[in-house]
Amino acid sequence: MKPKRLITCVSICLSVGLLCVGLSYAGESAAMRLKSSAEVLTEIMATPDKGIPEDLLENSECIVIVPGMKKAAFIVGGNYGRGFMLCRGPSGSGWSAPAGVKVEGGSVGFQIGGSETDVIMLVMNKGGAEKLLSSEFTLGADASVAAGPVGRTSSAKTDLKMHAEILSYSRARGVFAGIALDGATLRPDDDSNVELYPTKPTNKEIVMGKTEAPAAASQLIAALNRYSARKEAHK
Repeated sequence: MKPKRLITCVSICLSVGLLCVGLSYAGESAAMRLKSSAEVLTEIMATPDKGIPEDLLENSECIVIVPGMKKAAFIVGGNYGRGFMLCRGPSGSGWSAPAGVKVEGGSVGFQIGGSETDVIMLVMNKGGAEKLLSSEFTLGADASVAAGPVGRTSSAKTDLKMHAEILSYSRARGVFAGIALDGATLRPDDDSNVELYPTKPTNKEIVMGKTEAPAAASQLIAALNRYSARKEAHK
């Protein structure tokens, strides 16, 4: 088969796989995904020796949570997930309302077992946060990304990784670890935003503090505030 024709076939197969996986979300509401996101974060942070170092979460500018990232399998592999991003408010302390995001990618490191993988990304600086708010960007190309460290003392080992704008984690079949996400693309999930916000705001309007969080997000925001309240917020 000629290279160009092979590339076309692979692209079609991957597109079909992603479409099939996307259809599996049809019966799942944005409110259900918010609840799942809160549960994922709470379960991971409830095991501090194996979870995300709290000081990393405390110092992050934004967080992306994608519960149940699904694998697309139609001849070639792919991944598709729907979740939410939240960023620090103007004062740098409280968290914004959640904005819907979609994550898509080929075989980019999710191969740790399980047909569903929970994914968490910490955006560690304002430059990364600005890129996250673009219409679409690719991890590793438009923003530097590294597998995040795990455990109470692991944050001390991030000196070599702190050049990364995004630290990424995954959990599948009970195993939680840092994971490489190079090649995955993120873009706004307009359907989720329309479902949650009657004014149809953009992701930037939502996370820049111009939109009131819906009641369905209260559990997720409470969990974030519990595990990542910045020390200066208590002064």
